[in-house]
Amino acid sequence: MSSKHIPKRVLLTENEAPKRWYNVAGDMNEPPAPPLSPVTKQPATLEEMLEIFPQPILEQEMSTDKYIDIPEEVQAKYRLFRSTPLVRAYEMERALGTPARIYFKYEGQNPSGSHKLNSAVPQAYYNMISGTKRMVTETGAGQWGTALSMAAKMYGIELVVYMVKVSYIQKPARRAIMNTFGAKVIPSPSDTTEVGRRLLAADPDSHGSLGDAIAECIELVANDPGTRYSLGSVLNHVVLHQTVIGEEALLQFEKIDEYPDVVIGCNGGGSNFSGVSFPFVKYKLRGEKDTRFIAVEAAACPKLTKGVYSYDYSDSVGMAPISMMYTLGHSFRPSGIHAGGLRYHGDSPLLSKLYHDGVIEASAIPQRETFEAAMLFARTEAIVPAPESSHAIAETIRQANICKETGEEKVILFNLSGTGYFDMQAYDDYMAGKLSDDIDAIDAEIARAQAEI
Repeated sequence: MSSKHIPKRVLLTENEAPKRWYNVAGDMNEPPAPPLSPVTKQPATLEEMLEIFPQPILEQEMSTDKYIDIPEEVQAKYRLFRSTPLVRAYEMERALGTPARIYFKYEGQNPSGSHKLNSAVPQAYYNMISGTKRMVTETGAGQWGTALSMAAKMYGIELVVYMVKVSYIQKPARRAIMNTFGAKVIPSPSDTTEVGRRLLAADPDSHGSLGDAIAECIELVANDPGTRYSLGSVLNHVVLHQTVIGEEALLQFEKIDEYPDVVIGCNGGGSNFSGVSFPFVKYKLRGEKDTRFIAVEAAACPKLTKGVYSYDYSDSVGMAPISMMYTLGHSFRPSGIHAGGLRYHGDSPLLSKLYHDGVIEASAIPQRETFEAAMLFARTEAIVPAPESSHAIAETIRQANICKETGEEKVILFNLSGTGYFDMQAYDDYMAGKLSDDIDAIDAEIARAQAEI
């Protein structure tokens, strides 16, 4: 073990906080292929995209500038909950008996309980200055819906949230907090849209999916010119906003004269992993560092490790823009795992391109291993992690155990993107032996869905 003294927590002062977001597209040799219109199957035009998103967000979505200034109005809101600590996981290291030095960036202390507020605030701000009166969004586990309900209330905007039905049932506390901040929460698929009614007619007992919920959102936007769509992951501007995580971590590592050998984050649509990793990825793209980056997905929804790199619809029925990404197929029906934020069929186009180019790696971890890791982390570091974040913890344990076998003193950073205190039913189910890995039929379902791409 290294004798170097490192404090348990590393913080930034208000003056040290990042004033810019980092855009990895500016350092890529080749940007991702552009999104296509679901109507023409040609590159989506600005006019088509403006029907969905406000102008300032589209400017960020299409930008290749390496850095984009964070508006002072957004910085002021960030100061309510940022910066977040970089924490040395001393107790978990001791429990594992590893020579690795393990750090985590803790994003779960803000009022929404997750990293999602980092993008919810600027998205609500840009909608407000664009005159948007109502926003609509989807949410899986509820972290994004919670964050956007808070941000929309900050800027006086009405919000409708389509929540994936299995999570709507599993996580009533998430529904309650969204309602507390004035959001209207609807289980998806629902009877409030034509898409939802069609899906329910085909499968009245459907668990729902993020693809279904996105389709319902797009229909609502198409039928109301005063409503704009907001997405909590996947798209370039969302990934951009989340890089405040990694930009802070860079400054915190400088304070203690450390630098990660491995950066790990869970991966649903890409905002979590990309937010912590992309500010470090830039040094690999520039040939200055050789850090490993591991995006960790649920084994029940393995879009990187078992998906194909292809143009595919962002929603389940073909109404949303078509993205070049790793996908399991837009009609893929994920099982009802508790990590609802990792149940999306596709992935960030930026992250997908970097994975395709070999810049980052991926792993897929089954549900029970993630909860085993979560229990170890909770009992050593005294924080109950979200099921999504627990995938990153599980991969960190795998890497730390390799260091134990080899004797290497590697520095490992993972993103603890959310608290698990809204997910205690999942922990109760795990301790009662009720959780399965839900991967027995996964290959057949992937083959079926990919045949429809």
